[in-house]
Amino acid sequence: MKNQLITFMAGLSLTFTSCVDMDMVPKSQGNSESWYTTETELKMAVNEFYILGYWKMDSPESMEQYSDNFTYRNTNRKTLLDGTLNGQTYEVYHLWQQSYKLIARANSLLEGVERARNAGLSEEVINQYEGEAYFARACKYADLIFYWGDVPYLDKYMTITEAERMGRKPKAELIPLVYEDFDKAIEYLPVSYGSEAEHFTKGAAYAMKARFALYMSDWEIAAKAAKDCMDLGIYSLEADFSKLFLQSTKSNPEKIFVIPRSIANEVVLTPWIVKNELPRNAGGYGSDNPSWDLLAAFLCTDGLPIDESPLFDPRNPFKNRDPRCAQTIVEFETAHCGFEYNPRPDAKEVMNYSTGKKQSNQDSRAVQQYASYNGLLWKKCIDASWTENGQQVESDQIFMRYADVLLMYAEARIELNEIDNSVLNAINSVRARAYGVDAANVAMYPAVTTTDQTELRKTVRIERRMELANEGLRYMDLIRWKLASKALNSYNYIMLAPDDLQNNIVAKGLWFWPSTPLIDDDGLADFSTMYNAGQIAVGAKRVFPDRQYLWPIPTHDMELCPNLGNNDGY
Repeated sequence: MKNQLITFMAGLSLTFTSCVDMDMVPKSQGNSESWYTTETELKMAVNEFYILGYWKMDSPESMEQYSDNFTYRNTNRKTLLDGTLNGQTYEVYHLWQQSYKLIARANSLLEGVERARNAGLSEEVINQYEGEAYFARACKYADLIFYWGDVPYLDKYMTITEAERMGRKPKAELIPLVYEDFDKAIEYLPVSYGSEAEHFTKGAAYAMKARFALYMSDWEIAAKAAKDCMDLGIYSLEADFSKLFLQSTKSNPEKIFVIPRSIANEVVLTPWIVKNELPRNAGGYGSDNPSWDLLAAFLCTDGLPIDESPLFDPRNPFKNRDPRCAQTIVEFETAHCGFEYNPRPDAKEVMNYSTGKKQSNQDSRAVQQYASYNGLLWKKCIDASWTENGQQVESDQIFMRYADVLLMYAEARIELNEIDNSVLNAINSVRARAYGVDAANVAMYPAVTTTDQTELRKTVRIERRMELANEGLRYMDLIRWKLASKALNSYNYIMLAPDDLQNNIVAKGLWFWPSTPLIDDDGLADFSTMYNAGQIAVGAKRVFPDRQYLWPIPTHDMELCPNLGNNDGY
């Protein structure tokens, strides 16, 4: 997306995310009776749909922290992982508030656009702006339904008093309304915007409809919407998996729905995220880390899980692994952000590739006590450019890309038990890209060949985890697969304290993992053998009560609108 006005408006997200007014609708309509009569006014209104704050809760830096892919030192940083979610939790009221604010903006445009028709604007121009409004409204109701189930439905301007009387509309009645909005967006939105600005597109509407349908277990709708997106013929997989996520990569045929960042327009990745994900040697904190659960999840190059493959070596856990393992998590003793990365307690110095000299290793806990507690750092999206420009990072915020569409198509067809070559091709295209080969070259990567529904269900789930790690989708996958109560009622395991690690693991030749963790049928790792042997330590205990499959209604809105009620368990 190149439109500078959109990028500037995204910067206003800081204003909106700090707001505590949780009214679902504005107290009064702020527009004059003449507003929406010109294309300039329509464009100004639509540009506000792209304020990043409206979409922030969908972003990787927010959502990955709620999953078993993530760990933060020896604590949980989010109440979603300690079982104490309530109506005053920031994530709860923020997502609710921002969703309804964007819905209100979309409703305002859809109601006011008739003035543009009366003023003589062409139907083609008007339809495009309506399509953007329908897309925004559909996406936000899709979020609300996923997290809360039954929610209030507002499709026009209402006073607060009117909204209070509404209560919540049942989820079963809401789902068709969301599909209708997506369908209108698909009808009205262009396939592309050429060399001009790039807003919501027909492909984005197909893809986001597929995601919502997948989350609602509407397999036929999901498969069709994904296939319709594929059949547009304008999207393809980026040949280099690592390149896709770098801030230097802007326009790309794999990106379907993104909101841009721009240093020039002062719209940058949250500094807190940048600091926490950069290694300490490069001036960061190194404290937002991939979990051991995620490291254990990547298949070996023979296509087998680590506890079944003869290729896996727990002493060298990156060897003989799916290439996305080392492209997602920093491999030990390799260059990262200008420095050698080596978390061993006896690696007191590492190479600084900028100076060509050894320096103190701030990424070893033996040197710096707050270095990564489990020895892992994120590699995906992060390179030395994060250390430039005062650590300002302008990576695109990717909400949908083509690899996800392929995997959604495959999953929906698997659940329908309509398994054919198109399903295998979708999965194998994604997997082969990771190996840097064509999907037809089955001798060069572990191609998927089974047509058994049960086996393919496991395959597509682990493929999603390997492909989409650190993209903010794992939490939603765990919820919809009903695995959250299993995956998130467990521990984040970490290394022993430096002296114990040196004496009991490194000195005994047991670095990195003393043994191979077991992987269960759901692809989840079991580290209990190492823990019971005193070879690893427990970090945070994850707690996920069943009530958290749905979120509580925000307390402020419960007080404002007694008819809302609440979800069970809150």
